[in-house]
Amino acid sequence: MRGLVQRVIRAEVKSREASNSEWFVAGAIGPGLCVFVGVTHDDTAAQADKLANKIWGLRIFDDSKSVMNLSLSDVRKTGGRAAVLVVSQFTLYGDTRKGRRPSWADAARPDHAEPMIDCVVEQLRSLGATVATGVFRTEMNVDLINDGPVTLMIEG
Repeated sequence: MRGLVQRVIRAEVKSREASNSEWFVAGAIGPGLCVFVGVTHDDTAAQADKLANKIWGLRIFDDSKSVMNLSLSDVRKTGGRAAVLVVSQFTLYGDTRKGRRPSWADAARPDHAEPMIDCVVEQLRSLGATVATGVFRTEMNVDLINDGPVTLMIEG
């Protein structure tokens, strides 16, 4: 399981069911983290929990001395909002080693990926995060302002 984590000033995901459908805001946050989550075939709920715990504990927010020393957990303890926008992203398992067209063979099928994404979301909520999400199996547009910029790839 992979997470592409971006510290953001704000982030929003819009979804629509089909190309002729109207867009709607599925999830939005202010300051926090936007996390694109990719799932592969053999990922488990334990790995989803591990990924969520890593996200919760990443020390990538500035302290009073402008040093990246605080995690979502720390931000919440000081009265801040520990906000996370989670967006499923099968393309994180795209393989570009051969040719110019990515292979999606390592990306989990939706029937396996969706429950794993749900596990990440539920674990983050149980830790105390305010979590917004995209809508699985829809077309999505993500609009965000990366803060820093700070972007990390993590594995659970």
